[in-house]
Amino acid sequence: MIYLNGQYMPIEEAKVPVLDRGFIFGDGVYEVIPVYSRRAFRLDEHLGRLKHSLDGIRLANPHRNEEWVSILNAVIAGNAPDDQSLYLHITRGVAKRDHAFPVPPVAPTVFVMSNPLTTPPASLLDSGISAVTATDNRWLRCDIKAISLLPNVLLRQMAIDAGCAETLLMRDNEFLTEGAASNVFVVKNGVLLAPPKDNLMLPGITYDVILEIASASGIPHEVRRISVAEVFEADELLLTSSTREVLAITRVDGKHVGAGIPGPMFRRMHALYQDYKHNVMRAK
Repeated sequence: MIYLNGQYMPIEEAKVPVLDRGFIFGDGVYEVIPVYSRRAFRLDEHLGRLKHSLDGIRLANPHRNEEWVSILNAVIAGNAPDDQSLYLHITRGVAKRDHAFPVPPVAPTVFVMSNPLTTPPASLLDSGISAVTATDNRWLRCDIKAISLLPNVLLRQMAIDAGCAETLLMRDNEFLTEGAASNVFVVKNGVLLAPPKDNLMLPGITYDVILEIASASGIPHEVRRISVAEVFEADELLLTSSTREVLAITRVDGKHVGAGIPGPMFRRMHALYQDYKHNVMRAK
């Protein structure tokens, strides 16, 4: 069951006009929220990031937070899995094709769906994943979670074409920003390094959790620019996202990262993250 513009229905019945500005221009934003034991994870933070994205494209939030809670809870209840991944999609609405905003404004299109939330298999936890690197050729407002994701799609496909799981993005061939669909951490000499949250990367909610866990566990960490050289000289590389949680990157551009196997920082952060899931995310 999905939600579309005030109605709940099977996804097969959902229809959007072809003049929707999301279809024509990619004029909209989205949000992805994991659900554990039928409880939306860090909902306030996700709704805050949604508001940041809406403000960034000058689109009024179509719902108050309490209305979002009601809609999301209804979608969660209308789908079978206890663990889900909610997808929110908001466009500027349906209007004649004109680059300028519609005058007067039209009603936005609001769409919410749910998919089963699957976690990485044990085989990936044991082996880690491979990645390639590429120039970060996206726009300068990557902090907006925009639905116009063609650059990310092409960059991620580079990894798939190379038989890898992710593309690590380097801005101006000088420093790391993030992955095509993830955040990336570097480990060197026992210190966990994270790129800063700015306009060049999406502020990941799981990224925040990892830094909070590191702080609470006394793990040395720094948030700063990470050079391309530091990526290739890393002892470990970690990938994080809402759906992939924490994974070790063990090969980059065909070369081993560190010893070429998931390292001690990954093992510790993964175990701490699983404890956090059990004690916080699933807490009743």
